[in-house]
Amino acid sequence: MEISNNILVKIKLGYNQFTRTERKIADYVLANSKDVPFMSITELSDACHVAEASVHRFCRTIKVKGYQEFKMMLSLSVKEEDDRSRKLRESTGFSESDAGKRQYQQILEYHLDAIRETNALLNPAVVNETVEMMTSARRIMFLGVGNSMITAEEAQGRFLHITPKVCYVIDPHMQAMAASMVGPEDMLIFFSYSGATKDNVMIAKIARERGAKITVITRYLKSDLTRYADTVFICGAKEGPLEGGSMGAKMSQLHIIDILFQCYYHRNEAESRRNNELTAAANLDRYDK
Repeated sequence: MEISNNILVKIKLGYNQFTRTERKIADYVLANSKDVPFMSITELSDACHVAEASVHRFCRTIKVKGYQEFKMMLSLSVKEEDDRSRKLRESTGFSESDAGKRQYQQILEYHLDAIRETNALLNPAVVNETVEMMTSARRIMFLGVGNSMITAEEAQGRFLHITPKVCYVIDPHMQAMAASMVGPEDMLIFFSYSGATKDNVMIAKIARERGAKITVITRYLKSDLTRYADTVFICGAKEGPLEGGSMGAKMSQLHIIDILFQCYYHRNEAESRRNNELTAAANLDRYDK
């Protein structure tokens, strides 16, 4: 089952755009995913304390034709999740005394799942379009606020090995000033898990008004920030309200960075190889002989 057809993933990716009533339904479905396929629409609406019409609207919001199709696809999604958990249990084979090892394995699987989901959500056409914009750009700015700023710095450091046209700006006030002077030949790449950080949205709006190209790496398909984007990448990690800057989210974003890096390198191989040799040689004398 492709991840794009996984109802549980669809609900998580679209959650920030749901109405209050739709979130009540989504919360119940996510918490009771194994029971809902056996419930009638009346039973589900009663359990969520909403009208049956709200359940129908929720189905349309997540792009399914009706409640019966919703239950069928939910059943398939639950089976997929169960199969994945079963394979994990079988692959570990830890005894009850191996609590530490189980915890390490759970952390590993969480990170791997985040990267797998991110990779499954990649659209080759979007990757190609983004790399083409990067190739054509006079300057590429990596931007983020808070924990996402660390990822923006990492992206700049990665690409600086092969092109001098990348930069990142730390302070949001400086970001706004830089955005006010970009043009159609410039590109901004935003890192924002929520896509709702006010500084990011304001800066993207300024850059869009100046005609710059914009790429957003985020968790949600639709947000205030993605409204200004030419291309959007979805990171697969789920992050709770107390988990800001989780490693799973960072690894998802870093995976996207490396995809773009490798594709950019091969698209501009001669220049990239030459610059890579120059930047490597520049630091040779820093190492012990």
